[in-house]
Amino acid sequence: MRVAITGSTGLIGSALTRSLLADGHQVVRLVRDRSTTAPADGSETARWDPVAGRVQPGALDGADAVVHLAGAGVGDRRWTAAYKREIHDSRVFGTGTIARAVADSAAPPRVLVSASATGFYGDTGERVVDESEPAGEDFLASVCADWEAAADPARQIGVRVVHPRTGLVVSAEGGAFGRLFPLFRLGLGGRLGSGEQYWPFISLTDHVAALRFALDTEELSGPVNFTAPEPLTNREVTRALGRALHRPAFAAVPAVALRAALGEFAGSITCSARVVPGALDKAGFVFAHPRIDEALDSVLRTAG
Repeated sequence: MRVAITGSTGLIGSALTRSLLADGHQVVRLVRDRSTTAPADGSETARWDPVAGRVQPGALDGADAVVHLAGAGVGDRRWTAAYKREIHDSRVFGTGTIARAVADSAAPPRVLVSASATGFYGDTGERVVDESEPAGEDFLASVCADWEAAADPARQIGVRVVHPRTGLVVSAEGGAFGRLFPLFRLGLGGRLGSGEQYWPFISLTDHVAALRFALDTEELSGPVNFTAPEPLTNREVTRALGRALHRPAFAAVPAVALRAALGEFAGSITCSARVVPGALDKAGFVFAHPRIDEALDSVLRTAG
């Protein structure tokens, strides 16, 4: 296949790019920085500007698929009003730009995989939720709903559109777990808030495999939860991380302290989302790391 990817330098995008290239597929990295040099891995580059709404002419020519992963990091900064706008607009404007470019292609790709997140569901408490659940009512839920709707131009011309609603990716290289690993190695890890909130997780290996599965599986369209089959509470996740690293996990950060340190973003850490991968299960996807101990072990083996 020939696959165009935005966000190809991020945690998931770089792993997907490596996977596709290793199997002999062609990858076109859609990049915003005009100074970016040609990659040494054999992939190609093309320019796009999500703010201006432009994609380099011909960038999608011959593409069988487009994977859109770009967007401002949710936890990268404190949630000021300005940064909340950036979180929203980077996703909605970027997705709209890519979807319109797909729709305007002389020969549109057969599938657009456009990222979303389990934040779509908001705080669901202990209730198990699959893709049939409606959107929540908090900030991230509204962002996710707008984010997915922005892909409508591609949907309207008949392109199969898949929205991976991603949980927390288990990796030492980035994301929430990338921040937890160093703390736990120092023996400073423990539950966040009450610890009773459900944290949907997925190993990086399984996430990349699920993306590849979504590209190839015609029956998958619309929202698809990218989460392991057995969501755990934050308390259970942090205990597992302590076991994997042979470190104590007795520390606890009260919700009030999280709010003081992180502001409104703390709500996304302490809210509960007991999300299960209904669509992936129905389509026959097989997880390599269905349980948290297996996901953590895969990270530690990779790290040596």
